[in-house]
Amino acid sequence: MKGNREGIVYLDHAATSWPKPESVKEAMLQAMDIAGANPGRGSHSMDVQASRVLFNTRRKLAELFHIHNPNDIVYTFNTTLALNMAIKGIVNSGDHIITTMMEHNSVRRPIEYLKTHKQVEVDYLPLDDQGQISISMLEQTIRHRTKLIVVSHSSNLLGSILPLEEIGRIARKHQIHFLVDAAQSAGVLDIDVERMSIDMLAFPGHKGLLGPQGTGGLYIHPSIDLEPLIHGGTGSQSEAIDQPTVRPDRYESGTPNTIGVAGLGAGVDYVLEMTTEQIYQHEWKLTQLLMEGLGTIPGIQTLGPDLGEPRSGLVAFYSEKIDAAELAFTLDRQFGIAVRAGYHCTPLAHESAGTAKQGAVRASFGVNSNEREVAILLAAVRELANR
Repeated sequence: MKGNREGIVYLDHAATSWPKPESVKEAMLQAMDIAGANPGRGSHSMDVQASRVLFNTRRKLAELFHIHNPNDIVYTFNTTLALNMAIKGIVNSGDHIITTMMEHNSVRRPIEYLKTHKQVEVDYLPLDDQGQISISMLEQTIRHRTKLIVVSHSSNLLGSILPLEEIGRIARKHQIHFLVDAAQSAGVLDIDVERMSIDMLAFPGHKGLLGPQGTGGLYIHPSIDLEPLIHGGTGSQSEAIDQPTVRPDRYESGTPNTIGVAGLGAGVDYVLEMTTEQIYQHEWKLTQLLMEGLGTIPGIQTLGPDLGEPRSGLVAFYSEKIDAAELAFTLDRQFGIAVRAGYHCTPLAHESAGTAKQGAVRASFGVNSNEREVAILLAAVRELANR
C-alpha cells in the first residue's frame, strides 16, 4: 500500500483509514471510465457494467461477513445512515430497546429521538473497567416489550470487544432482534452473521474495509422487513405507487455511489487476501507497544482493557496535566502526528471511563501502521509530559 505520507504520522484510522490501497484508487478510476452510468435504470452496456460493480462488491461483502444472500446487503453512505435505517425501521411506539454505555451517538441519538417522539423505553447497560457489559444483567433487563438489542462490536473509545455470540444467543432465545454496530470491527475482527445470530449489521466502507468515504452498508436478515427510511426511485417496479418489495431496491432509493462502491470492493479484496486475523494481530501488537510505552510516562493514563487483553486497534489516553484537545493540537502542529481528541461522539463511554470532564486523546492503527510511528508518538508525548 502506497501513499504520500511524508511528514505525516497518521494515527486516526478509527475515524477513517488512510492511505487507501492503490487498488482502491484504480478501481474507482476504472469505474468512472467504464461504469459511469446509472445502475438499474437502463439496459445499455454501461448501465449493465455499473450494476455489475454493485453486485460484485455485494458478493465480496457477503463472503466477508458470511451472509448467504448478497441482496440482503443494502448500500448506505455511512454507518450512521445504516443504524438509523435499522433502528427507526424496526422499532414502534411503546417498544423497549436494550443498548450499552459504550454506544456512539449514531446509536444513542436515534434511540433518544424515538424515546421522545414514540415513547420508546431504553435501558443502557453499564460497563466495567474493562469496557465489558454483564451478560447476566443483559438477560435480566429483557422485558416482554423488548424489541431490539443494539451493541457496538468494539468501542471507539475503549477498544473493548463485546462477545457477540453470547449476546446473539440471548437475543435469539428471547426472539429479540439483534443489531450490531461494526464501525470499529468490520475488516478487523471476524464477523459471522449466522454464527453470531446477528439480524442486522451496520458497517462503514471507509475504515477497516479500506474503501472511500461515502460508502457503508446494512445487512438485514431475510426474515426482517424494515420500514424504509427513504422512499423514491429505484429503477424497479416503477409503475407501483408504493416502495418496491424486492431487495436491495426497497432500501436503495436514488442514484447510488457506484464509483465509491467500486473502491469499496477493491478494499474488501485487500482485506480478504490479508485476512482479518492477520490484520487484527498486526494492530493489536501495535496497541500493546503503545500501552507499554505510555505506562512509563508519568501522568499519562490509558483507557480500556488492560495490557495483554483483547482490544481493537486503538488506544485512548489522557494526561493529568495537559488538556486533551491541547495535547492533540500540539502533536499535530509540532510533531506532524494526526490523532483524535475530545469525546469521540460517545459521551456515555466517557462517563463510564471517568473522562467526561477532560475527554481523551485517541491513537488508532491501520493495516499500514508500524512500530516506527508508535515510537514517534511515544517520544512526542514524553517530551510534552516533561515540559
